[in-house]
Amino acid sequence: MNKSDNILQNIPQHNHIEPAIDIDKKEFIKVVNSRRSVRVFTDDPVDPDDLKECLELALLAPTSSNLQCWEFYWVKSKDKKDKLKEYCLSQSAATTAQELVVCVARIDTWKKNKNSIIKHLKERESTPKSAFKYYEQIVPLVYTQGIFGLFGYLKKIIVFFLGLFRVVPREPTSKSDMRVWAHKTTALACENLMLALRAYGYDSCPMEGMDSKKISKMINLSKKAEVCMVISIGKRAKNGVYGNRFRLESDRFVKVI
Repeated sequence: MNKSDNILQNIPQHNHIEPAIDIDKKEFIKVVNSRRSVRVFTDDPVDPDDLKECLELALLAPTSSNLQCWEFYWVKSKDKKDKLKEYCLSQSAATTAQELVVCVARIDTWKKNKNSIIKHLKERESTPKSAFKYYEQIVPLVYTQGIFGLFGYLKKIIVFFLGLFRVVPREPTSKSDMRVWAHKTTALACENLMLALRAYGYDSCPMEGMDSKKISKMINLSKKAEVCMVISIGKRAKNGVYGNRFRLESDRFVKVI
């Protein structure tokens, strides 16, 4: 492939200008530093409008190919909320929470979302042709798994041998890759949600200790949808944080090469 034909390398011609706005980094640092996994909440209610806005901010998280493979279930029904607390092992972060949100990763909605994106691109002025090529050709090739996932396995084999001779994108190809892909994207939105909640004066706790199968059945998820985490929300109680934040030395994790 010539570089002139490579839609990933070429910078498309467009008229959109979106300058970066100035941000008070001290305020952002304050939000990040004050976000803790809170295990006990007060009885103070969460303003529904605030939570709605925080969920909207969660949806602004970066997402692979903008395919938005996530869903957020704000559980408001008392019966369902009581069951959800039980399915989260009745841990205090769940039982004392004022609100609970089930965060779901979807590996099966990319095609529907892709079609919505193409429709949007057609309605937008001056959309580069490369954008249509990407969503109409590249995206189906990358994400299609085929019957019983056979096409995904075939792609994985082809990518392995091509990778012996050239640089190739390795993931996602198979169904297992798609699961990782969907959970990664969903987790980015979950972090957006938790930071937004902190900025609005609330606290949260991301919970993985749960019976995901019972939760999936309760909210009637399809077999191709998976619970990524449940986020509990409320105002921090005095005993809500169990100790000072502890992190291992940063040089264990941050590498300069």
